Amino acid sequence: MMSRKLKTAVLSVAVVSICILAGRELSVLNAGEKAERMQARQPLPQKEEVMKLSADGGEKFNRLVHEKSPYLLQHARNPVDWYPWGEEAFAKAKAEDKPIFLSVGYSTCHWCHVMEHESFESKEIAAIMNEHFVCIKVDREERPDVDKVYMNFVQATTGGGGWPMSVWLTPNLKPFYGGTYYPPEDKWGRPGFASILKQLADGWKSNKQNVINSSEGVTAQLEQYFVIKKAEDFSPSKTLLDTGYSQIKASYEPRFGGFGSAPKFPRPVSYNFMLRYYHRTRTQDALDMTLFTLQKMADGGMHDHLGGGFHRYSTDDRWHIPHFEKMLYDQAQLVWSYLEAYQITKDKSYSRVCDDILQYVIRDMTAKDGAFYSAEDADSPIPENPGEQAEGAFYVWEYDQIKAVLGAEDAKIFNYIYEVKKSGNARSDPHGEFKKKNTLIVVHTLKEAADKFGSSPGEIEDKLQSSRDKLFNIREQRPRPHLDDKVLTSWNGLIISGFARAYQVLENEKYRDAALKAVSFIRRELYDSDTGILTRRYRDGESAIDGYLDDYAYLIQGLLDVYEATFDISHLEWASDLQGQQNALFWDEDNGGFFSTSGKDSSILMRLKNDYDGAEPSANSIALTNLLRLAQMTDNTEYRTMAEATIKGFGSRLKNTPSAMPQMLAAIEFFMDTPKQIVIAGAVDDPRTREMLRSIHSRFIPNKILLVVDRKKGAGYLENHLEFVKNLKMIDDRPTAYVCENYVCQLPTSDLKTLENLLARKK
Repeated sequence: MMSRKLKTAVLSVAVVSICILAGRELSVLNAGEKAERMQARQPLPQKEEVMKLSADGGEKFNRLVHEKSPYLLQHARNPVDWYPWGEEAFAKAKAEDKPIFLSVGYSTCHWCHVMEHESFESKEIAAIMNEHFVCIKVDREERPDVDKVYMNFVQATTGGGGWPMSVWLTPNLKPFYGGTYYPPEDKWGRPGFASILKQLADGWKSNKQNVINSSEGVTAQLEQYFVIKKAEDFSPSKTLLDTGYSQIKASYEPRFGGFGSAPKFPRPVSYNFMLRYYHRTRTQDALDMTLFTLQKMADGGMHDHLGGGFHRYSTDDRWHIPHFEKMLYDQAQLVWSYLEAYQITKDKSYSRVCDDILQYVIRDMTAKDGAFYSAEDADSPIPENPGEQAEGAFYVWEYDQIKAVLGAEDAKIFNYIYEVKKSGNARSDPHGEFKKKNTLIVVHTLKEAADKFGSSPGEIEDKLQSSRDKLFNIREQRPRPHLDDKVLTSWNGLIISGFARAYQVLENEKYRDAALKAVSFIRRELYDSDTGILTRRYRDGESAIDGYLDDYAYLIQGLLDVYEATFDISHLEWASDLQGQQNALFWDEDNGGFFSTSGKDSSILMRLKNDYDGAEPSANSIALTNLLRLAQMTDNTEYRTMAEATIKGFGSRLKNTPSAMPQMLAAIEFFMDTPKQIVIAGAVDDPRTREMLRSIHSRFIPNKILLVVDRKKGAGYLENHLEFVKNLKMIDDRPTAYVCENYVCQLPTSDLKTLENLLARKK
């Protein structure tokens, strides 16, 4: 969140360059104003194709053809003389005294595709770019460090942000102008991309020193603001948590659920906090708002009712018409939310959503070697016209299509429940994109359908399942959306947590195996055991880019969850090793908390600490929880001290806007609690041990650690770190549970009912 004071200060500097370069403000076209529909994109160039075409003197590629990022490869055929982020581009800008045009996006970004088709594929616009600028293309998912620095600038100077992000820099990499999507030509009284390029090029030639001065002033202002200093007098309190709850509650939309108005984004970080707040305070509204939101999301069109998983967000307040992109990080976090809802309520509708998400990930987002892909595009070829693409083309249905597949009678039932109409079911369609198209949304219950059609709810459900299967099989024959098949350590860490937690609660061995296979892949392909360094990205046989804080924090969390699912001590050991490496690379000794980057890359202007829990949780919020869990699991008092310093490090932000940091509030719930230390002495594979674990996992106990002391498998590691574990033995040769706090345990028990009573006991 940016203060009004900072924004005013930055704008006062930035406006200098705007006036110098253009003589008037250059407005950014609102991305809500639709551009013309793009044509089908060409597939990513392959090595063999590049070699053959180069040898034949055929199609020309720019430098991006040598990259691995799907986003960069999508632009490899552009007539723009693109460079990847690196010294070659920086040196050229300095040698030729040219400003840099930086374009940042990602491969499944709809408006990135639009701007590419309209501007970057244009020979006329490319000629302007190549003559006056050094052009750099960056994949924000590979390089969040680059993205974050310049997104801060764009948000400060325009009041908004998004992708594609377009920023102009001096040869010293300091920004002086930026925005998001620009149309190619002047429209509606606003300058187009070509006009902006010319004005900025002219301004650089005629007023270069003023532009440089302006860029240095803006950068200095941003650096001053984004240095987060600890608040020594801050200590977390119940009042802080109450304030966070009240702020989130104030944004609740009671008609259809969700926190905030349309467009509505799933925000699992808020659900995580609200459920923990309910668990501690028994505030019913916290639970009811969260459950209602989860139910409406599951019923909505943002949920893929045929293929599983969730799209990125809903464009309307009913969770109906989505932005059809599917992101791995959304699937991971929503699994956590629906699992916890199931633990609290025992309502199987929530566990079914978990199964639905994870089956989708296994089927469509998993590589043969077990790694998880990043995303699926919102756009796909139109089945009736494969030469063109449209957002959601893979997912939407016409009334007659459904009737032809299901037959008239079954179609009536299906259409009644999912609101399928001949004219299409989009309530608002200002650009005519969804004429006669239906995005499935549940509007009637099984009971309502049973009453209407003279049947039973069970019979209706059977018919629906058969109908969904038929439609899914037909849909699978359509041309699929583009798959971003790069593997990110951070996002894999999130979904590993999802699979591990799902195995704990639902006991589906496929989920355990999926988590373990991904852990093995990361350890083999994205980790250097000699240096202890993680790599961020893997694709096409190549691992590259040193890991950032989120890569470490998310993976450590995943490993701790895998340990509590399997009790294989190697996962706890590796998590502890990675935590040590994370501390060495990213810890801020002066102000607490963790920097997002190691500081080794001199091309990154600012070393930032991310504190906002948004589409992804802040890595600092996850790191805080990891420190607290590891402190309990290994009796590491230093980690508890670091956790406290992290909270103080973000104290000023927490005091001002705690609702911006709900995942950190969830971690503070843990910090302020006395977590249950649940230890079972017994063999992991003993059915009696499994029965105890089943009882534990069935309950929502957010602030706990769970250990199994199996004398045949890794008990030595636990005994070396936890003195009290040495005294925890099986009684009468039966698995025995110890429920402890601060390493002081209640009477041990081998009786399942007694264990359940101990777990349910309030403090």
